[in-house]
Amino acid sequence: MVSYIIRRLLWGFVIVTLVSLIVFFAIRLLPGDPLLIFMAQSQEMGTMSLEQIEALRAEYGLDKPIMVQYVNWVKDLMRGDLGLSIHYRENVGKLMLERLPVTLHLSLVSLAISLPLGILAGLAAALRRGTWIDNVVVVGSYIGIAIPVFWLGYMLILIFGLRLGWLPIAGYTSPFENFWLSTRQLIMPVFCNSIAGIAGMARQMRSSVLEVANQDYVRTAWSKGLTEKAVVLRHILKNSMIPIVTILGMSIGGIFGGSVIIENIFAIPGMGRLLVNSIFAQDYVVIQASTLIMACIIIASNLLVDISYGWFDPRIRYD
Repeated sequence: MVSYIIRRLLWGFVIVTLVSLIVFFAIRLLPGDPLLIFMAQSQEMGTMSLEQIEALRAEYGLDKPIMVQYVNWVKDLMRGDLGLSIHYRENVGKLMLERLPVTLHLSLVSLAISLPLGILAGLAAALRRGTWIDNVVVVGSYIGIAIPVFWLGYMLILIFGLRLGWLPIAGYTSPFENFWLSTRQLIMPVFCNSIAGIAGMARQMRSSVLEVANQDYVRTAWSKGLTEKAVVLRHILKNSMIPIVTILGMSIGGIFGGSVIIENIFAIPGMGRLLVNSIFAQDYVVIQASTLIMACIIIASNLLVDISYGWFDPRIRYD
């Protein structure tokens, strides 16, 4: 187990390095100059001389060769320094500390809802195969996977926010400040962020349960006269969870990726909104740091998912 974790950590380090290289060099292929964009937006273009612009470029290290810029960025990362934002004129670490908890709140609530609902829906559909429950789950899963999240978000805003006035259409409030307002603000974003995960897990859970239910040890359990609850909990559910765990690892990346769209639709000040604003402003420093942090979170979650396989299936060995 220890050797397996070490190997996975080494591979994770390789992946993070590749992500940093791709992001660092790819964003510099975009046309335009981030300093000129920033000065144009702040109306400082006409007040700064050429010498001041070059001094500002030197301050951000943009006057050095691109390989030197990358090496300097990696050195700063190893010291815990994420750099200074060109657009926001603030320390990137401070920006992350302000916005990462918002994205984690939205993502974890979405995951906490999509996981049990998807599992229960798929389990119910498989155990009641051919009934109206199965039909509803199957049709609903197709709709949930196919529906565009951005369209769904705007429809929810139109119906429940503007027409009915039941829910706030934008913004974010910490649950420690106002729990009721925070909950109302998160209902529509969490629904949009969870719908695809619920649908995907329900479909996979249904297929997995139907496959496990035909195994010999399940038929033996039925022949012993065990109750349906005992057969489902002891024999079917746990052995059906390995594909769900795999889907869960993929869903974590999807939920964090979906937060980019959701946060911009509902004006939530999280990592996704920060990343999009930085892309439009070509704020290299923020884009690099945001992408790297999200990559580390996804890699860590996938490692935990892989390790959990051994608990769900004792036959799996990490040799």
